[in-house]
Amino acid sequence: MTGDDSVRNVDGAAPPVVLKLGGSLITEKGRPETLDDAALSAACDAVADALAAGAADRLVVVHGGGSFGHHHASEHGVSTTDGTRDAEAVAAIHGAMKRLNAHVLERLRERGVPAVPVHPLSLAARADGADGGLDLPLGSTVTLLGEGLVPVLHGDGVATAGDGVTVVSGDELVVELATGLGARRVGVCSTVPGVLDGAGDVISEIDEFAAVADALGASDATDVSGGMAAKVRELLALDAPAYVFGADGLAPFLRGEDAGTRID
Repeated sequence: MTGDDSVRNVDGAAPPVVLKLGGSLITEKGRPETLDDAALSAACDAVADALAAGAADRLVVVHGGGSFGHHHASEHGVSTTDGTRDAEAVAAIHGAMKRLNAHVLERLRERGVPAVPVHPLSLAARADGADGGLDLPLGSTVTLLGEGLVPVLHGDGVATAGDGVTVVSGDELVVELATGLGARRVGVCSTVPGVLDGAGDVISEIDEFAAVADALGASDATDVSGGMAAKVRELLALDAPAYVFGADGLAPFLRGEDAGTRID
C-alpha cells in the first residue's frame, strides 16, 4: 500500500475524508450503462450540502463501476484476477468508466462542488502481477486537495505485469487512498443500510472478518470486484474508522456521525 509518511498532510491541513459511492447505488446494475438518476442526484446533494456547511472540507470521492465498467469487464472476461492484452477490451472498460465519471463530475459541479477527475488507468500499476499490491501514486490527489478541489477517482483498468490489464475495484482504491493520505474517516455508501447478518439486520460493528464471514454473500448482479465480503476485508485493513451505509446514512456520515456498520 501507499503508506509513505511524506504523502500524509503534505500541506499541513487536516487529513481528508474518503467517500465511496457504490456503483450499485448510482447506476442500475442490471441495465448496461444506465444511471440511477434519483440516487446519484441525492448523493451529490448530500456531498454539496456537507461541503457548504464545512462538515467535510477536505474530501476525496471514489465511485464504483456499476452497469458501466462491470458490464464491459464481464463481457471481455476481465476481473481483478483475470487480465487482458486486448486494447479494444481495455478501451471499452476504461471508456465506460470515463463516461460514468463524467456524469458524476457533472452532477457534483452543478451543485458547486469543485470536482475533478483522477483516472487510475493513467496512474496505477501492479508490478508483481494480479496477486501483487497496487502502486497508486498520490501526488496529484494530494496537490488537488491542497488547491481546494475534490478529486474523484473510480474503479478502472490497471496495468498489471504479466497479465496485461486487470480491474482495480473502487474498494481497493479506497483502501489505498485512506492509507496513503492518512484519512480520518472512510465511508462506503451502497444500496443496503449496512453490512447485514443472516437475518437481514444491520451489524452495528465489525472488528474481524471471521465473525461475519458466514453472513456475507456475493452481489446479486454482475460484479467483477468481489461484493460485500471483499469490501469488509479491505476496510478492516485500515487504521481509520470505516462505515458501510445506505443512502440515508450519507448525510450523517459526512456530518461526522456514525452510520450503518462501523468497521474498525
